Amino acid sequence: MSRRVRQLPLWLKWLFTAWILFWAPAYAIMLGAQNYFWLCNLASFLILIGLWTENRLLLSMQWLAVLLVGLFWALDVGVAWLAGFHPIGGTEYMFDPDHPPLARVLSLYHLVLPFVAGFAILRLGYESRALIWQTLLTWLVIPLTYLFTEAERNINWVHGPFGMQQETLSPLVYLAGLMLGWPLVLYLPVHGLMRYLQWRGKAR
Repeated sequence: MSRRVRQLPLWLKWLFTAWILFWAPAYAIMLGAQNYFWLCNLASFLILIGLWTENRLLLSMQWLAVLLVGLFWALDVGVAWLAGFHPIGGTEYMFDPDHPPLARVLSLYHLVLPFVAGFAILRLGYESRALIWQTLLTWLVIPLTYLFTEAERNINWVHGPFGMQQETLSPLVYLAGLMLGWPLVLYLPVHGLMRYLQWRGKAR
């Protein structure tokens, strides 16, 4: 077995595979296939592929996709749980009794994905091309989300920020702003941090 194959432990690959085999059909049954358009849900599948292929670029892309999203998700849920209000928004479903309880439990994967992707990056190193490729992927997924998902679900916030519908801007103007804002707000800061760590010699 080559050194490249041994860089990521087999137990992690199988454990994450088992998670996907449970999570993916459960989400499809409870929430429908449209839910897979969420970029964080798509990241789960791409991380799985990245783990088995040990693809440094693919895992670096998903590191950009899940780190700040996971932190913001945890902040919003944590503050809402402790203080009773959502400082960001978009996680109200976690406290909605009409939302399937199992779906709410499974949504805790937002806390897990950054650790999985981060561990892989620690082993494999960060690929600087990830910012470009993850931005291109986002620019593909967001218009597809707008075209093929129900507006009331507001997946990837294509109809309004923080899970709310917006009517101030025309839909296409808002969508263009979202496509620009997503990489600038969520990906660029993480990319900058990783490049700084590489420059300091703390990451490959």
